[in-house]
Amino acid sequence: MNLGNKKPEKRQIPMYVYYIIVAAVIIILNWIVFPAISQRSVITTDYSTFLNNVERQNVSEVTVDDNYIYYVARKDGVDTMCRTVRMDDPNLVERLDAAGVNMSAAEPQTQSIFLTLILSYAIPIVIFVLIGRWLSKKMMNSMGGGPGGMMSFGKSNAKVYVKSSTGIKFTDVAGEDEAKELLTEIVDYLHNPGKYSEIGASMPKGALLVGPPGTGKTLLAKAVAGEAEVPFFSISGSEFVEMFVGMGAAKVRDLFKQANEKAPCIVFIDEIDTIGKKRDGAGFTGGNDEREQTLNQLLTEMDGFDSSKGVVILAATNRPDSLDPALLRPGRFDRRIPVELPDLQGREEILRVHAKKIKIADSVRFDEIAKAAAGASGAELANIVNEAALRAVRDGRKFATQADFEESIEVVIAGYQKKNRVLSNKEKLIVSYHEIGHALVAAKQTDSAPVHKITIIPRTSGALGYTMQVDEQEHYLMTKEELENKIATFTGGRAAEELIFHSITTGAANDIEQATKLARAMISRYGMSDEFDMVAMENISNQYLGGDASLACSFETQTLLDKKVVELVRAQHEKAMKILQENIGKLHELAKYLYEQETITGEEFMKILQQPLAAVTDGQAAQD
Repeated sequence: MNLGNKKPEKRQIPMYVYYIIVAAVIIILNWIVFPAISQRSVITTDYSTFLNNVERQNVSEVTVDDNYIYYVARKDGVDTMCRTVRMDDPNLVERLDAAGVNMSAAEPQTQSIFLTLILSYAIPIVIFVLIGRWLSKKMMNSMGGGPGGMMSFGKSNAKVYVKSSTGIKFTDVAGEDEAKELLTEIVDYLHNPGKYSEIGASMPKGALLVGPPGTGKTLLAKAVAGEAEVPFFSISGSEFVEMFVGMGAAKVRDLFKQANEKAPCIVFIDEIDTIGKKRDGAGFTGGNDEREQTLNQLLTEMDGFDSSKGVVILAATNRPDSLDPALLRPGRFDRRIPVELPDLQGREEILRVHAKKIKIADSVRFDEIAKAAAGASGAELANIVNEAALRAVRDGRKFATQADFEESIEVVIAGYQKKNRVLSNKEKLIVSYHEIGHALVAAKQTDSAPVHKITIIPRTSGALGYTMQVDEQEHYLMTKEELENKIATFTGGRAAEELIFHSITTGAANDIEQATKLARAMISRYGMSDEFDMVAMENISNQYLGGDASLACSFETQTLLDKKVVELVRAQHEKAMKILQENIGKLHELAKYLYEQETITGEEFMKILQQPLAAVTDGQAAQD
């Protein structure tokens, strides 16, 4: 080991050394600098000059002390403070009196040297020390010593919302009736704990809100506090994670200490999966030991506090499968409350709640908007309402219409219209046939969602066009035939390109992805294959975050699975091609109409599809 290159550690200078240096500087300033400055501000003259000024009546005021005579001399209309040495002049008083000068004598110096030292040196030093401590605290805050900083050791930094400032009730949360019903019991316990203790029942210590992002988990927690009218502590799981080992655990202790002091209250930990992940022993082999210490402290605190005091722990996550089992056992998070995506009725209620904040036309039909926004979360529905209001402002209107809401749904799904992207006539014709291919295959199959809108206007998401289908009612189960029809609809665009132009383009990339994903799920997860029967070939994790699939089969089985997926998609592709061949006249007629109009509604599409075939030849329709 080479010790010669080791740099010596710098010794930290104690704080009192800096105080001594500053005190010395202050003494020097008071003793030398300040007196010198004050002396330079007074002009020194000889005694004869003083007498000349008196005789000329240029002196207005004179002060005499033991050694000097201070006087105010006026020259060119400006008063100047001067001094001269005191002389033994018995006629001085008569001269000053004859010139009309105000005379006074300086008071003798009676204060003690000790008092002078206190006033001149001690008090400035004390003031400086106080200012130094204040500046030091400010520097610590700026370096991270404030809330959430690295110097705020052991402080939870939880945001506290008292009952007067929360202002959120259950009426502000729509579309989550089941979750509100489960949380109402917690509110009732905080209001009337006696009727529960009378029968011997105890309130669950914790409730875990699980669901996809944007479904209103945090809003529900605030609504519980608003209904119960108790203090509400809100903190994110990431705020517990610190760079120093032990700081996260200290923050947990501080949080529960504050909660016990303000009981009854509600503690809400958002994104609890940040600190509540499963422990796998990685901490002993180089893992994040700080995270495990924080989790252990959280488990200990939840075991230690008494729920009868009225402290309720709420937590939210969209990754419940990653949480440690010890966190989910009875006695900690006793109750698991699902906060799922809203159904049709829930979406309509959410739209109405957010629509109260804007001005809308009387003709707006929220049931139709809710149908078109299938699968949207509460946050997305709020965004749809806001986008509708913004579109109304852009168009110079003072209220939002049905068209604004429908366009805002398309903005959320496919992005804004890309006005600077101009398709060539040939590309526009190909996209027209592609989208009509989707719509025609969907319309000619049974159990398919009706076509709502078709457009060939490019969008910012990259889509050159799209076909929107809207179900008449909510679906919770889908049959094998319905899924096969969806795959056939996905392949309808490519089939139309092949049939009319005898070529294929890159426009079907997203269709291919969706068809493949659905076909694989039918075989590997839904058991819709004779070869594999009811055997799961994939495991799904993070179901609320899109679902990550991992294969749970051998390489040989995976090869066979891929083969079956290809066969299923090919069969539906051929079915789509057959449907288009049987209706090629309508394909030409509808594609020509879409090419001219660029956007057509589902009603227009069905009207043309059901009327007698117009006299359009293949060659005429396919020409630019």
